[in-house]
Amino acid sequence: MSLSAKAALATAGRFEHCAPAELTNLTAASLYELAVERGEGEIAAGGPLVVKTGEHTGRSAQDKFIVRHPEIEDKIWWDANKSMSVEAFDRLHADMLAYASERQLIKQDLAGGADKTYGIKVRVFTEYAWHGLFIQHLLVRPPMNERGGEPDFTVVDMPGFVADPEVHGCRSKTVIAVDFVRRIVLIGGTSYAGEMKKSVFTILNFLLPEKDVMPMHCSVNVGRNDDPAIFFGLSGTGKTTLSADPNRTLIGDDEHGWGPNGLFNFEGGCYAKMIRLSPSAEPEIYATTKRFGTVLENVVMDPATRELDLDDATLAENSRGAYPIHYIPNASLDGVTTHPKNIIMLTCDAFGVMPPIAKLTPAQAMYMFLSGYTAKVAGTEKGLGKDPEATFSTCFGAPFMPRHPSEYGALLGKLIDKHDVNCWLVSTGWTGGPHGEGRRMPIKETRALLTAALNGSLNNAPMRKDEVFGFDVPTDVQGVDKRILTPRDTWDDASAYDAQADKLAAMFVENFKVYEPYVSDEVKVAGPKAS
Repeated sequence: MSLSAKAALATAGRFEHCAPAELTNLTAASLYELAVERGEGEIAAGGPLVVKTGEHTGRSAQDKFIVRHPEIEDKIWWDANKSMSVEAFDRLHADMLAYASERQLIKQDLAGGADKTYGIKVRVFTEYAWHGLFIQHLLVRPPMNERGGEPDFTVVDMPGFVADPEVHGCRSKTVIAVDFVRRIVLIGGTSYAGEMKKSVFTILNFLLPEKDVMPMHCSVNVGRNDDPAIFFGLSGTGKTTLSADPNRTLIGDDEHGWGPNGLFNFEGGCYAKMIRLSPSAEPEIYATTKRFGTVLENVVMDPATRELDLDDATLAENSRGAYPIHYIPNASLDGVTTHPKNIIMLTCDAFGVMPPIAKLTPAQAMYMFLSGYTAKVAGTEKGLGKDPEATFSTCFGAPFMPRHPSEYGALLGKLIDKHDVNCWLVSTGWTGGPHGEGRRMPIKETRALLTAALNGSLNNAPMRKDEVFGFDVPTDVQGVDKRILTPRDTWDDASAYDAQADKLAAMFVENFKVYEPYVSDEVKVAGPKAS
């Protein structure tokens, strides 16, 4: 056994004493019962478990750290990842262990990755029963006879623990500390359960590139003609909604790998936004809100009738639902498929200048992947004003990328070239003007355009060259209003559109400067042209 392996066992193994046998690898029903007994949540009409996460209704990105070991010093993108010293982590570990020793933790043996060649065994200790149910849904659940043995990584999740920045080398009372050498993640001071799944994603993002496997923040589905599609996109762009297509099999809605064997889901469930969920536009996801087993975070419920109000954002704009993937009727149960035929890059363009769909060259696809553009609008985050705010999250998942973006970009480019994949940019944002003036792109039109792209008919559509962004845009697609295909024509004031497009193009150019030293000349010139 290597020194690092021994250190990993010694660091993680001490939490075993805090998890009695009767709280090990519980079934979903047992976790449900325990959560209700402990007063952690309430049962709504139809059966879902409704919980509140308090002040943390989303990820605490500024409170995430990677432990700085000499062995990984040159492998981490430190410009975007905060470091924690080994000594500070040791103090944090000791104090969390002392906290855990006064409690009974729930222990589960799960996995990250449906492809057994590249997946990892993950042991998870949780303080809350509902967190245990959440992560059981979101990670892969091995058969009971395959559980046990030593894990590859351990995740310890204790919302009630309060970190001390002076002692633990962190920023606040909340901390997410990832130690790649001793193979353990410590999470404290936040009830937002999504930190667990994103920590496992971070681990896979670190491990897999060295095996020539591309980790991706994306959803994946596949049609009847064995034509898998990848959907890249940041939160709120429509990854979960658009991949849940009744005519295609869902592989997964958020995290995947692309390796020699094809595509594979990292997870065993879905984590969908619930706010203003539409039963007509998103019937498959809406149905999960009426099922036993679904965990609903910060969804408002009438205390008397137990009916849900998905339109009420009183508790959070980022209300969420976690459920097993088999709750989606046509989901894949094994989580694997072949190599993709199409890649869709989703953006919610609140500036109202992006076309609803565009065909990308491989160089343009690399430019857009490294840019990771979307836009935020008022109401989605604290501090946002009335105007849209451009967001560039490289690789469509910067907070989860421990390595430099150029590593992921180069790997994706190699795979696109090897498998001759069609690449598309799809805007689910605004048309006819920016947020506040225009209207949201109709989901019916978006689905029609996606169908045309995925079935190949869009390859033969007449195209125009976008003057600012340079990509090809269809001008006539059956069943789609021609006007929305040319955004400039949907604005009342064409000169205002031109100014807005130029403004966004300049943002792209400025943002991409940090990646120019790492890309080819072809990719450098594939971006928009700002005047």
